[in-house]
Amino acid sequence: MKLYRTHRGIVIREAGAFYHIQESDWDQFVSRQDVLQYLRQLVAAGQLPTSGEPTALLPPIEGQEVWAAGVTYLRSREARMDESKSAGGGDFYDRVYTAERPELFFKATARTVVGHGGKVRIRGDSRWNVPEPELTLLIASTGAITGYTIGNDMSSRDIEGENPLYLPQAKVYNGSCALGPCVLLSDRPLDGETKIQMRIRRNGSEAFAGETTISRIKRPLSSLAQYLFRDNSFPAGCFLMTGTGIVPPTSFTLRCGDEITIAIEPIGTLVNIVE
Repeated sequence: MKLYRTHRGIVIREAGAFYHIQESDWDQFVSRQDVLQYLRQLVAAGQLPTSGEPTALLPPIEGQEVWAAGVTYLRSREARMDESKSAGGGDFYDRVYTAERPELFFKATARTVVGHGGKVRIRGDSRWNVPEPELTLLIASTGAITGYTIGNDMSSRDIEGENPLYLPQAKVYNGSCALGPCVLLSDRPLDGETKIQMRIRRNGSEAFAGETTISRIKRPLSSLAQYLFRDNSFPAGCFLMTGTGIVPPTSFTLRCGDEITIAIEPIGTLVNIVE
């Protein structure tokens, strides 16, 4: 089942049909551990009016925080070690990749998140900027993983590479996070061979393309969620980005006007424009 947040309220897609949720409290839905079962019961009982395919999508977030896990893919570990070695920070990334405790950091609130078709930003004080396509977990207020969406974790690699302590500045700024186009609600884990694909187009031509699978994530997704909820509470639920395994080469940096397309089936496709 897919859950959409739109200008006209909440819309769900189940078995190829669309339904409008008359109750419009997004936080009430996504914070529930039984949200999928609850919505299926409403559909089965015929209690929801049908709807057309949703348009004018909003980011699937209101009261949730967005957090992120770092260095969960071997490719990310290698890239981070390489870009920070001159600053003496390369060893940090090697250690966190093999450590029991993951790297977790705050990424965004709804105020700075954009959705499908929205504009992401590159920092004015950075020379090397890339998107990071990430499977993103929806986690209920109880700590249970209830769904999945697509995340674009915009990053200023030169700032983080200069000093790992600059990570918040490299990662957290206006327009640095995108989520969408929907939330895939599921009571089963995604298949390990689920692909994450990213394409970047510039002036009508492909400037970069890459793909990976979620099986390459080193840590169990449930473990990432459990660590996030240690001594933290999220009454409205939260989102957790799970790291990137697609890293453009050091010669590549985003430019204004680039189109970023991230696809994760069966979730869908997230498209952003760089401004």
